[in-house]
Parts: sequence; structure tokens; C-alpha cells
Amino acid sequence: MTVKLLAFAGSLRKESFNKKLAKLLADYGKEAGAEVEFIDLADLPMPLFNEDDEAENGIHENALKLKQKMNEADGFIITSPEYNGSYSGVLKNTIDWASRQAEGEGILESFKDKYAAIFSTSPGAFGGLRSLSQLRLLLSGIGTTVLSTQVAIPKANDAFDESGNLVSEKRVSSLQAVVSRLVKTCAAMKTAMK
Repeated sequence: MTVKLLAFAGSLRKESFNKKLAKLLADYGKEAGAEVEFIDLADLPMPLFNEDDEAENGIHENALKLKQKMNEADGFIITSPEYNGSYSGVLKNTIDWASRQAEGEGILESFKDKYAAIFSTSPGAFGGLRSLSQLRLLLSGIGTTVLSTQVAIPKANDAFDESGNLVSEKRVSSLQAVVSRLVKTCAAMKTAMK
């Protein structure tokens, strides 16, 4: 039974360190035996969530595309930049849209009974760590179980080589271990729910 994971970064910036990290983590997920899809949120632009707009126009088409992928996934790999001590506005907006109940769906179906591993990187000394505690709280509040181990990579300017790979083998090993744990957790839960 193959585990399906969805990987994305809470950044729209083309050269985002968190996008680089999410792509690496997606590769680690594949190495651990999962089917992993990386999604660039810049390819799924959504307006700021406004319930009046939703009432008039329905759930935005890009939100519906994302929700379909989320509904099919067993878990998520999420990387989050830190903006002013929290996660990014685009990440919150994406989660807000994905949390909306589409026709035929249960409440919070895109998040309930899902598992997530969360990561961050930034040029700063703490690697975006402050964003992760708030992201954990947000995801837990909408039904997603977040793995206890999270990783924040500081000094992102020096952490990646020119090809976008991490320069520290020790860091690579720790990230692979977290992603492997996510895959194993999702697999165990799929088996248990059969």
C-alpha cells in the first residue's frame, strides 16, 4: 500500500530557500518509498480568502485543485519561511482556502486524519524556528497530526550549494530520518484503518 505525500513551501519567491528544501524533502520521501508530489503555490494563485467572495463565486478553482490533491494524500511535507515571527501570509491563505468545505466533503476533509512533517529554513540564526510552533498549532487545530520532530535550518545562505543541495551530510541524514518517519507513520495508519 503506497503512501502518498504532498510537499509544498509557504513561499511564492522563485529562489525561495524553503522551496529548495521542500523539493529535497520530496526526494527524500520518494527514497523512503512514498509517492510524493511537490506543488509550487505560485502555480496555484488564490485571492485573499473572503467569505463574501466564496458565497458569491464558490471556492476558488485553484483551491479546489489543491484540495483534490490534499484529499488524495496521506500526509504533507510543509516548509515555512518565517515572516515577522510567524508563517507567511500565503501559507495561511492557502490553508484557509483548503479548509473550506466543498460539495460532497466532510468538514476539514483536506486536513482531518492527515499527518504532517514541518520544516523551515532562513538566513537568520534560528532558521525560521518561530514559524514552526505557530504552524504546528494551526495544523493541529484543524485535524492534522504533526510529527513531534521538526527541523529549522539556520543560515540558509550557507546551507545550500549552487545546485540547491544541502552541504551538511549530517543535516541531510536528520531530514531523511524525519521524512522516513512520516512515511512509516502514514503507512502504519493506512494499514490500521483497513
